[in-house]
Amino acid sequence: MLQNRFLLFLLMFSFIVVSCDSNSVYDNYKSVPNAWHKDSIVSFKINPPDSTKAYNLFVNLRNTNAYKYNNLFLIVEMVFPHGKTIKDTLEYKMAEPSGKLLGEGYMDIKENKLWYKEKVVFSEAGEYIVNIQHAMRENGKVNGVVELEGVTDVGFRIENPITK
Repeated sequence: MLQNRFLLFLLMFSFIVVSCDSNSVYDNYKSVPNAWHKDSIVSFKINPPDSTKAYNLFVNLRNTNAYKYNNLFLIVEMVFPHGKTIKDTLEYKMAEPSGKLLGEGYMDIKENKLWYKEKVVFSEAGEYIVNIQHAMRENGKVNGVVELEGVTDVGFRIENPITK
């Protein structure tokens, strides 16, 4: 009994140590119900901690095997505290040519850390808003995919740059 408790404690302690991430400044996810509607915008409100440092920005995505595309198109908009807006249309590779999904994870859910911007300085004081929306289209079709299946969570991450 004592040995089992010790093993449980050791397992929990090692999980906590491994899960700590010293580069992370902000890391948040929002769930997508059933399917991600083309008009649904996932928003994150951010108050950066330091206006003098440069950060790397990422869009995080969790998806299941129900995701049936090789790529992903996103519209990512950053709204600055004083009203300036930067909007980017981004494309990410989500699967190998064989159809095997990319990303981390051993089970049904894959997690993808997708580059958004590098060495960003949040020079304006106040709250920034990041809006993320999918912009998927099927080949040969004009209208976009209305309900994007297979995406379970959309996240946004800010990291300290890795220094060598």
